[in-house]
Amino acid sequence: MVPRRDAEHSWMRWSYLYPQREFPYERLVGENGARSRLDPELELLDTGILDDNRYWDVTADYAKAGPDDICGRVRVRNAGPDDVTLHVLPTLRFRNTWSWGLDDRTPVIADKDAALVAEHHDLGRLVLVGDGAPARLFCDNESNARRLWGVDGPDFPKDGIADHVVLGAPTVNPEGTGTKAALWYRLTVAAGETAEIRLRLSPDGAGVDDDWARAMADREREADEFYAAVAPEGTNADEARVLRQALAGMIWSKQFFHFDVDRWLDGDPALPPPPPGRQRGRNHEWRHLNNADVISMPDTWEYPWYAAWDLAFHCVPLAIVDPQFAKDQLLLLCREWYMHPNGQLPAYEWAFGDVNPPVHAWAALRVFELDGRRDHEFLARLFHKLLLNFTWWVNRKDAAGMNVFEGGFLGLDNIGPIDRSAQLPVEGRLAQADGTAWMAMYCLNLLEIALVLAEHDPVYEDMATKFLEHFAYIATASESLWDEDAGFYHDVLHLTDGGKVPLPVRSVVGLLPLAATTTLGSATLQRLPDFAGRMRWFAEHKPAFAAAIARTHDRDGAEGHLLSVVPPERLPRILAVMLDEDEFLSPHGLRALSARHRGEPFSVDLAGVKYSVDYEPAESTTGLFGGNSNWRGPVWFPVNHLLVEAVERFARFYGDDVTVECPTGSGQRRTLSDVADELSRRLIATFLDGPEGRRPVFGSAEQLQRDPALHDRLLFHEYFHGDTGAGLGASHQTGWTGLVADLIMRKGRPS
Repeated sequence: MVPRRDAEHSWMRWSYLYPQREFPYERLVGENGARSRLDPELELLDTGILDDNRYWDVTADYAKAGPDDICGRVRVRNAGPDDVTLHVLPTLRFRNTWSWGLDDRTPVIADKDAALVAEHHDLGRLVLVGDGAPARLFCDNESNARRLWGVDGPDFPKDGIADHVVLGAPTVNPEGTGTKAALWYRLTVAAGETAEIRLRLSPDGAGVDDDWARAMADREREADEFYAAVAPEGTNADEARVLRQALAGMIWSKQFFHFDVDRWLDGDPALPPPPPGRQRGRNHEWRHLNNADVISMPDTWEYPWYAAWDLAFHCVPLAIVDPQFAKDQLLLLCREWYMHPNGQLPAYEWAFGDVNPPVHAWAALRVFELDGRRDHEFLARLFHKLLLNFTWWVNRKDAAGMNVFEGGFLGLDNIGPIDRSAQLPVEGRLAQADGTAWMAMYCLNLLEIALVLAEHDPVYEDMATKFLEHFAYIATASESLWDEDAGFYHDVLHLTDGGKVPLPVRSVVGLLPLAATTTLGSATLQRLPDFAGRMRWFAEHKPAFAAAIARTHDRDGAEGHLLSVVPPERLPRILAVMLDEDEFLSPHGLRALSARHRGEPFSVDLAGVKYSVDYEPAESTTGLFGGNSNWRGPVWFPVNHLLVEAVERFARFYGDDVTVECPTGSGQRRTLSDVADELSRRLIATFLDGPEGRRPVFGSAEQLQRDPALHDRLLFHEYFHGDTGAGLGASHQTGWTGLVADLIMRKGRPS
């Protein structure tokens, strides 16, 4: 295989559309502020600012001529009908660390030999060279104290370059020095034409010469060769486009993240002290946490912070192009300066103590497999840390000690009728079908890791036995969440007085028990006789818990064992609901909430207050859990991916011996393997051109559907309309939607 040039960041391409009209800030803020939750958000394209193609199409390419020798090219195409002038400012800036009161050494950028020369006490010397004859502008990367606070401040603050270019203000340093600097290009480009700027950042000021051109061409060719080799056989051109852009977006979604909670709580020595209330506010129990790393973000534009369960899903597509980075990310999240001393993983910066689903053992297994199943040291290191996290879950989220778990919102925001992270409206506790399923799945993932490690070190057989038995306890306890009449799993509210209030909402909460499934082959049991013997003993002497681990099926003369929360007799029933197009199955994957609730909203009265859930296929109409994201109807890739895998595991156990109707009511009987393929096909189709040349992801954005220059540039949204597949939420490579790359890659993997 050719070098992984994207993984090395040796070739990167970035594109951006820049309006030629004044940006409609006031209209966007004003109209969206006046709209209710029942109205769609006013998007930039809705304002008409890009009508008549009056936009600049900007493409920036970066290629490495060496580890610290970066060649750059900025191309700007005038897509509009008139000649227009554009100001382009390639910029260098030093992060302002000198104002904290810890180290007052200040780096400098100076004007030397028609270039920007940056000198730093740790980083050394770097020189930015540009072709042509741009002006060179300098200011300081310091806040504009006069503008912000009405007090004296630097003469050339960090917005000085912008003020000088836009307003002609004297806010750049005439001495040609500062901690922020830019090359100022003024480009007048004819309609339909393209202008190009060539740049190079290197220690010795290398120029934009033949070596520059060779590096640009070689790195682009190598990246093309890599992605051509990655795409599985049978991938068509449009699927290959989706695959490449999804993976490239994952690479772009890395960002340096720095958060020292101890310092944030106490303040910096040179700055005013924080308000006293901060000591008792959010994250005050996470003083140990000190993040200063490059981390995969959900979205570096709209969500520039890490989230624990998002990150786990990110690592799967990342492992296709950079398995070492994917492994390092999972290990990083479990390191001592991230994981709480009690074993909890940090959720995200505004509330590290929130609870995200425990999917990191699953991610570790997937990354291990994608990396060739050879890095047992990685698996062992992560296994030991995850034992601490598993213990935290058992001690903190099983309130009654009955192996039925809580957890709060668990990343699913507004999916239930009540806010599952807030105090309950009545005295009691909420037994969660998804929380219990996540923990059953966690057991099985840790069991699988222990079995892999046991083949190299028999000590791990003991741990495999522990998680086998613990899974059996949780799977048996989950029986209390099954509704036999509905054929579905639900949350149950247990009242302090002994009463129970089922919450029979048909949501992905009730589908997630499917994900708590794995298989054991006879060959594995033969290789690990101690584990196999204990498994037989447990089944014989603990018959009340044996059903979850004692199911067998013969395929091609070999006996397989099924470990699952969902027993065989329930599988057809729950799949019949899941594969019903009037319920969960949409043209573009599985909805997070059944469309049945469109006409049959669920409601429950608790303490005299009515709580309800109805089908909302697009944006949220409720303020529950902040109202940011909607799990009451849209399609979300992470849970879809897990459910595709779950169906595949059942298929591995049953082979072609079990078929189900898919879609429900169609009369078509399909094997479980075919069902998994059909779910994958629908998810992938969200991004593909349909028969009329329209991509579902673009929805009603006609400019994206019809402009040939934009139609093949994909957006990987946070979630998708439950009926149409149109992208919703954050749109700039929301990390876990990059899982579409793994779905495409699965087509080339043996089942």
